[in-house]
Amino acid sequence: MQKLIRITTVPSSLRTLLKGQSRFMSDHFEVIGVSGDGEALAEVRQNEGIKTHVVEMTRTITPFKDLKAVYQLYKLFKKEKPFIVHTHTPKAGTVGMLAARLAGVPHRLHTIAGLPLLEATGKKRKLLNAVEKFTYSCATLILPNSFGLEEIILDQKFTKPSKLKVIGNGSSNGINTEHYDAALVSGEVRNNLRNELNIAEEDIVFIFIGRIVRDKGINELVAAFDTLSERNKNCKLLLVGPRENHLDPLLPETEALIKGNKQIIAVGVQKDIRPYVAISHVLTFPSYREGFPNVVLQGSCMELPCIVGNINGCNEIIEHNVNGLIIPVKDAKAIENAMQFMIDYPEKRQAMIAHSRSRIIERYKQEFVWNEILKTYQTLN
Repeated sequence: MQKLIRITTVPSSLRTLLKGQSRFMSDHFEVIGVSGDGEALAEVRQNEGIKTHVVEMTRTITPFKDLKAVYQLYKLFKKEKPFIVHTHTPKAGTVGMLAARLAGVPHRLHTIAGLPLLEATGKKRKLLNAVEKFTYSCATLILPNSFGLEEIILDQKFTKPSKLKVIGNGSSNGINTEHYDAALVSGEVRNNLRNELNIAEEDIVFIFIGRIVRDKGINELVAAFDTLSERNKNCKLLLVGPRENHLDPLLPETEALIKGNKQIIAVGVQKDIRPYVAISHVLTFPSYREGFPNVVLQGSCMELPCIVGNINGCNEIIEHNVNGLIIPVKDAKAIENAMQFMIDYPEKRQAMIAHSRSRIIERYKQEFVWNEILKTYQTLN
């Protein structure tokens, strides 16, 4: 059986971004998962039933550590002789594609699930652009996970069109539509969670899920909600996700509002987001940049209309006024107006719900995406 090596920078990406996919692929290939060490890697071995290998990689620019990672991956590829090396996440892509090229791996695929460099400027932007071009030059096939991302890559002249391919309708892993189903969260679980969070039955709940960082539009979201909540005492904002203060901190005034506004509830990382989504009415996701946002798939699949920024991925899943609202990026007033609209027009919100789950099932079901990736692998020779 031919070998397929999948690489992410940190093990939680291997566990979450590709959940179920490695097990599916192991019917067709001998699959090896590679990432930094951690509990999540043990979970990957157990849940996906594949071999794993540890190579420590950093998420920032660290030349000596990066060269060490390239050398370790090169040795692994020489030993295992994979037919395909497929990388995800920026650093895994750069070191993985270089090592695979040096080791003579015939098929080197890299999935792009967002371009952090789009928010960089000056010398840092030039450096990141150069790294991106270098990564693509080492790969034999680049898989942007949205059509908008493919356009950006071509606009930036990172590679030639013939090297690019979008899988299916977009997305890196599709969505488990049976798991993300609001019907699975019982009334009792909902009531208990509302009581725990001090949310009244009649409250309109806006939810954000993701990293609580600047790039996700949290500064604007919190400012918008703070103004909104002065006029609307029966609304709440749920913030679900981890902080990354060392990488992308929020403004001090945003931190003060999160602490001071009793209608904002930050619950940190949650292993199962479904109960939180089930007690919410609208997903607000004003991110500056995405590849193909799983959160919007998850929220829509659980019948939430979504307020999203007008960026690739988001504007491919959401159609304005059909299953959500698309607003300008980095615009607190636009976020506030969209939230007020959702409060003022419950009948329009209900109409959007009717188009939420059905669209996701039709276009982004996990098995469909996995089969499209498999077909891509099978065309390689």
